[in-house]
Amino acid sequence: MDRKKLEETIKEKAKDGKLPCAMCFKIAEDFGISKREMGKILNEIKIKISQCQLGCFE
Repeated sequence: MDRKKLEETIKEKAKDGKLPCAMCFKIAEDFGISKREMGKILNEIKIKISQCQLGCFE
């Protein structure tokens, strides 16, 4: 996994510091990482999840 490219992709897709849950899943799949790892990376770069598919985050 190219961490720099992953972070760039996340930041490009994020709006107002938020990224929709479905987009998080897609990016994780595209980069071959787990959803858990994606969550850790989002926390590290201060991007919040929006439109949570489980209803946990709005």
